[in-house]
This record gives sequence, C-alpha cells and structure tokens, in this order.
Amino acid sequence: MTQADRSSGRRQFLTGLMATALVLPAGRSFAQNIDPYTGMPVYGSAGGAAPDLGVFQVDPDADQRRNQSSFRAWHWSDFYPSLGKGVILADVTSRALHYWSADESVYLLFPTAVPVSEDLTRRGKTEIVRKAENPPWTPTPSMRERDPSLPQRVEGGVPENPLGVRGLYLSWPAYLIHGTHDTRKIGRKSSNGCYGLYNEHVLKLYEVAEIGTQVAVF
Repeated sequence: MTQADRSSGRRQFLTGLMATALVLPAGRSFAQNIDPYTGMPVYGSAGGAAPDLGVFQVDPDADQRRNQSSFRAWHWSDFYPSLGKGVILADVTSRALHYWSADESVYLLFPTAVPVSEDLTRRGKTEIVRKAENPPWTPTPSMRERDPSLPQRVEGGVPENPLGVRGLYLSWPAYLIHGTHDTRKIGRKSSNGCYGLYNEHVLKLYEVAEIGTQVAVF
C-alpha cells in the first residue's frame, strides 16, 4: 500500500467516524458511578442488566479528537503472508476494525468498541470459528464474580442482550466480534474484551466474513 493510499484511507475513516460521533449538549453533566462489570467509572445510566447496555466508560466532556488522531491505515500483509479465507485486523489503539475478503475484492473499515482496560485486552492472532444470528449472551465467571445478580443467560434478539444482531466467535473462548444496541459504545473503551460494531456494520461483516477468517488483535 502506498503512502497516498494510506493517507486516503485515513481521511475516509475520519470522515466516517466524525459522521457517527456522539454529540452532547455543552455543559451537560453526568453523575459518575462504577460499572460493576468492569470496575471502571461510567457515565449515563444503565438501561438493562447487560454490562454493555446504556453505559460508557469515557468522560463525555473529554476532547474526543484524541480518538481520531491515533488512526493508522494498516494492510493485511503487515500481519499475514497470505489472505487465506480473509483477514480481520482489530486495531485497539485506533479503535478500528479492517476486513479483507479472500480474493481482496472486498475491503471494509469500521469504528469499533474496544476493551475498557489492558487487563481485559487479549492481543495476538486467532480466527473466526463460529457465526451466529441474534446470539444469546451468558456472563463469564469473572463477570458473575463482580456481580452475582447478573442473569444466567440473556436470549438473543432482545434489547437487554449486549451482543447485538450478529456474533462472530473467535477461537479464544468468550471473545467475539459482535453488534451492539448501545451506539454510544462505538469508538470508545467500553467492552469486557470483545469488539463491538454498529448493528448495521456487523450485518455487512457477517455476510462476507467466512469461518476460518484470520484475525489479528493488536
């Protein structure tokens, strides 16, 4: 990829990110609480029992330009010698997800929610091993330890489910790329380890990403 291509990709990403940015009225204040699922300060109010619903872990009064300035236009060949069945790159720093199809005819770039802390972030190489429509959500043991009142299971297709309309499961247990009903989480540190997309974006990714797609998280 040439420097011009990388610059063009960065401009396109920033334009799309700014178009979906959260806009809050000047001077609006929020009572600060602690998210029982992550232990991080949160703003707003939870809309349900699921940890990814109705809360976000970034001060809404902070300068959001810092979210955009870290973007880098990666290429799949920076991480893999061949495309195989396709490649997904999850860039934690830029809070962006890149996808290339097996024949490189499809390239997608989406803003994404990323883990709230380094402790919850798993980096390395994995792959998609399963796909599901309206995936159910089961809290992990660590989540239940932090909050024993969590439900045993939340069925898919309901607003209380934090996994949105589609889930792409990684070979790492309990790690997914999934949708979210809470659009405020996108572009923020706001997950327990998974990578969340707008529902309309995960629908596009779900259509083209095959089981066996290579995934690098960095």
